[in-house]
Amino acid sequence: MQLSKYKGKRIRASDKSLVFNFVASTLIAIFSTMILLLNVKQVLNINLKNVSVLKSGTLQFNITPYFVFSMIFAVVVSLLSAWLYYHFHYDRIKQLIHRQKLARMILENKWYEAEQVQSNSFFKDISSGKTKERITHFPKMYYKLKNGLIHIQVEIILGKYQDQLLHLEKKLESGLYCELTDKELKDSYVEYTLLYDTIANRISIEDVQAEHGKLRLMKNIYWEYDKLPHMLIAGGTGGGKSYFILTLVEALLNTNSILYVLDPKNADLADLEAVMPNVYYKKDDMIACIDNFYDGMMKRNEDMKQMEGYKTGENYAYLGLSANFLIFDEYVAFMEMLGSKESTAVLNKLKQLVMLGRQSGYFLILACQRPDAKYLGDGIRDQFNFRVALGRMSEMGYGMMFGETDKDFFLKQIKGRGYVDTGTSVISEFYTPLVPKGHNFLNEIDKLVVKTD
Repeated sequence: MQLSKYKGKRIRASDKSLVFNFVASTLIAIFSTMILLLNVKQVLNINLKNVSVLKSGTLQFNITPYFVFSMIFAVVVSLLSAWLYYHFHYDRIKQLIHRQKLARMILENKWYEAEQVQSNSFFKDISSGKTKERITHFPKMYYKLKNGLIHIQVEIILGKYQDQLLHLEKKLESGLYCELTDKELKDSYVEYTLLYDTIANRISIEDVQAEHGKLRLMKNIYWEYDKLPHMLIAGGTGGGKSYFILTLVEALLNTNSILYVLDPKNADLADLEAVMPNVYYKKDDMIACIDNFYDGMMKRNEDMKQMEGYKTGENYAYLGLSANFLIFDEYVAFMEMLGSKESTAVLNKLKQLVMLGRQSGYFLILACQRPDAKYLGDGIRDQFNFRVALGRMSEMGYGMMFGETDKDFFLKQIKGRGYVDTGTSVISEFYTPLVPKGHNFLNEIDKLVVKTD
């Protein structure tokens, strides 16, 4: 018989004061233990002669200076223990806070069943005439923190609070200050998965690795370009967009991938022309590059069918072919340079690339300040499965990026911070890989290009 999977700590109505109860009981336990340890001899050798009874019937003890010292020492040890626990086990305290918040959420929204019962007076056999609330059913909710992810499971029993329990995303994100990464309905439970302490999952540029068709961008976030091709990046000036793109270039050059870089504004990415091939910033050169990239994809699609070992349903990697990436910065600015005829031709090529590129290993990374539907229409934008919005954006900008969503977007003054949709339609907080001070992209990329030649 298979044991049921551990769901986590059950949230109960009594958890509404969980933090206070835990702190109070722990400190009292430490304090009492210290008093007993420091006064064990005195306790074992209590002389009843030193205990006198006052006329009022109360006991009177002779308090010695040593006992006063032990009291002060016990208080100091208790406070020091509390500080050490907070410092070294902060995550456990956060779990208690989360569980307390969940209990209060249920109680304050009255998502439970209760009945009114008679309240007893001092004499139990005499009714006080007052009533009190007794909870008859409290929703089954479980909390678990594992590998940096919070898993909250809620039982669905077709009760009158089912709709509320099925749509807790916004409450959980804002209340627990975490980011939803997944929501799944299984058996009779709905499971919410949230990313705990998102910024702690930020990685350095040295940890950005591309292998087996996926690129690691945070500890638990990958761009699986073989399965969910094409990346769309949006962000204004100062949001960290350029550094993020350069990070992608450096990481992909560590593989056998072939890169093409377009920078119509002749800015940071255009500087790569000095250290790597296939970098363009002039209009005619960029149009020619797009045409060649498209032709290369179409030719590979035909060649793959003639290759030994070709198998229907398998992709370029199965045949040992390299991936090709077209990295296009300031895409909207480029489209605005073109006439209507040129613009239509480019859009048609890009539409074919996003529709057919996955199988043959031809991928697009498009970056712009705002993904204007004028230049990403006809379903092209929907084919970008991995989307990153960096820095400050308007509600309209987020709408263009992620479509209609109930997500609350918050601004934090941290460079490289934004939001991501990894292809699951769940929008999460995102931090681009950290670039150490003094890191020279041109030098590092130059070394990689020389190494592969």
